[in-house]
Amino acid sequence: MASKLTERDISEESNSIMELIREKKNFLLSGGAGSGKTYSLVEVLNCVLLENPSFNVACITYTNAAVEEIESRIDSENLYTSTIHDFLWGNIKHFQKELIETFIELLEDEEQSRFKLPEGHVIEDIATRVESIQYKEYLRLAKGIVSHDEVIILAAKMFEKYEKLCAIVKDKYPHILVDEYQDTDPKVIDILLKYLAKANKENVIGFFGDAMQSIYEGSVGNLLVYTSTYPPQVHEVLKKQNRRNPKSVIDLANKLRHDQIVQEPSNDQSAPNIDNSGNVKLGEIKFLYSKENELHKARNYLGWDFDDTEQVKELNLTHNLISQKADFPELMRIYDKDKIRDYAKRLKNRLKEEAPEFETDGKTLAEVITHVKAPAPTPAQREYIAAHTNYFELAKQQPFRDIAQAYIDKEQLLDDKKSHIGDPDKPGSNRDNLIRHLFKIENCVRLYQAKQFNKFIKATDFQVKSTEGKAVLNDAIRSFVLGDEVTIGEAIELADELGLVVKDDKFEEFKANKFYLFKQVCDVKYFEFRRVYEYLEGILPLSTQHKTKGSEYPNVLVVLDNGRWNQYNFKYLFEKTGNESVKQRTQKLFYVCCTRAKEKLAVFFPNPTQLVLQTAKEWFGEENVVNLDE
Repeated sequence: MASKLTERDISEESNSIMELIREKKNFLLSGGAGSGKTYSLVEVLNCVLLENPSFNVACITYTNAAVEEIESRIDSENLYTSTIHDFLWGNIKHFQKELIETFIELLEDEEQSRFKLPEGHVIEDIATRVESIQYKEYLRLAKGIVSHDEVIILAAKMFEKYEKLCAIVKDKYPHILVDEYQDTDPKVIDILLKYLAKANKENVIGFFGDAMQSIYEGSVGNLLVYTSTYPPQVHEVLKKQNRRNPKSVIDLANKLRHDQIVQEPSNDQSAPNIDNSGNVKLGEIKFLYSKENELHKARNYLGWDFDDTEQVKELNLTHNLISQKADFPELMRIYDKDKIRDYAKRLKNRLKEEAPEFETDGKTLAEVITHVKAPAPTPAQREYIAAHTNYFELAKQQPFRDIAQAYIDKEQLLDDKKSHIGDPDKPGSNRDNLIRHLFKIENCVRLYQAKQFNKFIKATDFQVKSTEGKAVLNDAIRSFVLGDEVTIGEAIELADELGLVVKDDKFEEFKANKFYLFKQVCDVKYFEFRRVYEYLEGILPLSTQHKTKGSEYPNVLVVLDNGRWNQYNFKYLFEKTGNESVKQRTQKLFYVCCTRAKEKLAVFFPNPTQLVLQTAKEWFGEENVVNLDE
């Protein structure tokens, strides 16, 4: 066995972690923004591999980009680095008998909304027709094909049911490390800390991350239930140094945290936030405000080059302003400004008040209009209908319930809970299945154009089984030419015809249940969707605040405009009032945004109250609070 590394060889935090690993104790490294958690992860991985050269080590992360970063830093045959989806599938895919049984069990579970067969298929056929369960980029439940969301549910059920599977995984991987744990699906945490614990084998589970940066809905957020037991099921190690931010930003960020972590500047002279004299950079923070929502005043005051995406990042919570600049107005009209749906809801409310006995099941919107007669559309609704008579006629042919009760929101178009091109959706993603389908199409095109052929082959639904198959695939992608006049519907059909991205269960279900929305989107030119893609992937110089997590920029402008969001409220945050869960969610998002800045941070707050300004002066310093109207 290799000798142990000395304390001088590794950082204090990594040394503490290695002591826990040697004692076979699960651990959590908690570090604030810019603390170098990935560096610590790599340091620990190297130590474990050196001390245990015959052991396999699994390193699990959520993004493919993180996988590549870790693999580029460590070269070892015993290190298995993968996304959580690939890790889970890799450990269950060989147990096909049990997989099929569990798959059928989930189909029979009425509470499992993800496992619903399309119409025309029955569960009894699965046992005879499905020879194996497969994990693909698309979903075909009737053929036993699962995708990203379903593979986590399937794996959790497998590990819950089969103790032998837990023992096999623990025997195979004595050490399993999880990066950015706070973004992980709670079912994955159950697998690692509840189900694996049932097997009488030794292994160590380690987590790296920051609960303060858990801004994605549906993720585990924190491990308090495991770190607060006595004795702890997971032992926490704190990493308090900050290598990214200047002192002014560090001081602000510390005021936003309410846990054990109080960050301090790095003592590493080579850290990015240390200047040539060996001192921490001071940086600059500003709280800018005006009576009106006049963002141009803030931009003019700062004098930054907002077209320079390498040096400057503007972060917005709402998409409305961005969508105008990014040039996808038709898609925003469909998802956010459809007055025909508003009119249908107006009719529904009138029915509820004046004719609650009237049964709308099986009736079209046109039949309901004929029956109710009043109310007439509002002036705004009438103007919209006149401008979109073809879609009004389409809506009138649809089931009334599909138009009046369907939940459609711009977040289904613009949900941005992804950090890197090609990553699966984050937990809690609101993006609808039509938009997800379009993302798959555009992602394939971009990967091919970038000559990232291995990723392209993995992303496409085209099955390559021979050299001839590669040639056919090459011809297919070359045939996928989309001019400015090509519609989204035509792009979908071409991608399916060529086998690049097939129309799966989720797509067909969306088309059947939301045809009014589906048809409108399909009529839009495909180049508009490309602009949505470029905006959400950070290719355009505009971004929302969720999108920036994990990134850093010299100069950052954070726009504190709530729009019509109810999940976040910056007024609550600064006034220290209002719904507690909304306030906490907002505080985490604000913390993530502020800690992106490597040099200068500016915050713009339109029309603040005196309470807001009072908090701004506490956090930013009175000399850094600027009234742009003076």
